[in-house]
Amino acid sequence: MSRFLRSMMPILLLVLPALPLAAQESSPVAQAADAVTPDAPDENANADGQAPAPQEPVSDPYGRTTPRSMVQGLIEALAAGDDARVDRFFEDAEHGAERARQLQALLDKGGSLNTFAALSDKPEGVLDDDLPAEQEYVGHLGDEGKTPIMLTRTQSPEGAMIWQVSRQTGDIVGRLNPETTSPEESGELTVAGASVTDWGVLIGLAAAVFVGFQLISMALVAIAERLVRGPTAEAGVAFARAAMPPFSLFLATVVFQLWADSLPVSIIARQFMLKYIGLFAAAALTWLLVRLIDAISRTVITRMEARGQRQVVSVASLLRRAAKILLLFGVLVAILDTFGIDVTTGIAALGIGGIALALGAQKTVENFVGSVSLIADKPVQIGDFCKIGDILGTVEDIGIRSTRIRTLARTVVTIPNGDLSSQNIENYAKRDRFLFNPTVGVEYGIGSAKLLEAVEIVEGVLEEHERIAKPGHRARFVAFGASSLDIEVFAYIEAADYDESLVIQQDLLLMIFARLEKEGIGIAFPTRTLHLVREGGEEALARAKPDTSLADTHREGTQAVPKGPPPSQVQDSEDDDGED
Repeated sequence: MSRFLRSMMPILLLVLPALPLAAQESSPVAQAADAVTPDAPDENANADGQAPAPQEPVSDPYGRTTPRSMVQGLIEALAAGDDARVDRFFEDAEHGAERARQLQALLDKGGSLNTFAALSDKPEGVLDDDLPAEQEYVGHLGDEGKTPIMLTRTQSPEGAMIWQVSRQTGDIVGRLNPETTSPEESGELTVAGASVTDWGVLIGLAAAVFVGFQLISMALVAIAERLVRGPTAEAGVAFARAAMPPFSLFLATVVFQLWADSLPVSIIARQFMLKYIGLFAAAALTWLLVRLIDAISRTVITRMEARGQRQVVSVASLLRRAAKILLLFGVLVAILDTFGIDVTTGIAALGIGGIALALGAQKTVENFVGSVSLIADKPVQIGDFCKIGDILGTVEDIGIRSTRIRTLARTVVTIPNGDLSSQNIENYAKRDRFLFNPTVGVEYGIGSAKLLEAVEIVEGVLEEHERIAKPGHRARFVAFGASSLDIEVFAYIEAADYDESLVIQQDLLLMIFARLEKEGIGIAFPTRTLHLVREGGEEALARAKPDTSLADTHREGTQAVPKGPPPSQVQDSEDDDGED
């Protein structure tokens, strides 16, 4: 039953998110409303009484449907110097090209636009900014009053809802009337619509900030290495040394964004750098968090191994891998968002297309659920010697998908966690005591008194040994064996591990053997006696009677052979035959 539930779990997990969508499409309230008013006339119905087909939303060829795409399109048009295209981004299209050059001049002198990531990527813009729904704040002009740059949402002649620089902002830009000089007119070399000088200033600033933070971090680490002492402090210094490069890069990107936002350089170069500097920030943060995850997990694993809590090692290893996967997934989403790729639609589609995905990932999810159950129930831990099915070995790693076992033959067996969680697991490392249960066989010829003495000797050895658990040990005569009188020993050895128990077991066996040998009680071994009968009557039988002395019969693999007549008798018999 549990295996069936595990197999169905991935399908349920991926199908359930799609249920709210289905409920929205055909809710009971909507169905009830339709049932109450089935004949309600439709104002938009055609002459045949049928509702017109829904119209597809009109797309804008200039990409002005969201504040983000509008600002991005305006920057690209300014970089290309396309006046006809620039006009489309201003509500006052009559003076659009002129206002665009004036706006660019103000922004180049210290004005600011919101970064690519800060701009809304929704058609309706930001609705909780205390502004009318048809207005959007995207930056300021850089003048003394920090005049805001506002967008307004209007309808294009094609019928699309678009964002444009508001007429009010255009009028303010016209009144400020800044001097407009393009890099081409000044004779400067340009790259992608901005002068090489401006590109050099921005790149040099970014490099200088990073190098500065890196030098400061190296100095702090060097000072810490001289001041701190002890294993804990040294571990902290080692982590700081590893974390400083990504931390310096992350701080450099943050400081660069703050400084470059109002730097008097080309707004085209600034927006490009600020757009893609986020990738460096994401890479630096990912680098830092990966090292932080590794350092924390390594510290936890080391401490837990020292305390003997090996189950935490498995949990730490699994959490470390899961954290890295989630981190990389988040970084991937951020990178796709930076390039303008909408990932929300793809994430929402997972609920609708979840059935197909669940069928393909069923075993993967089952193995993940199995790994969670292994860590929660703790039947085995890393380092345990165990038997799983017919596989005997030591657990080397418990991963998200599978568990690796190092066998006695030094091979590595990988078992999927979904299969492992449903198998019988015998964990030898969980033993608190080790069973000592040999059978001591003594010779038949010792007599009952010596047999009782042998039992007392064995029990005395158990009583005297300090590593035998007490009470509960015993030695008893249990059977007349085929070749020996059997004394069963039952006791538990108190030992930390299997190797130590073998040493104690050897010590006990040697002590028992020495005590019995001292009292003249021999250890029996398998023997067999053969009786050979010769045809010819009683006289021949008497001559063929074997010697069954104890010394001849207590040798393994030997047998009593009947002795023939003395040589003298054989000679006499031959002489008699000759005379006849």
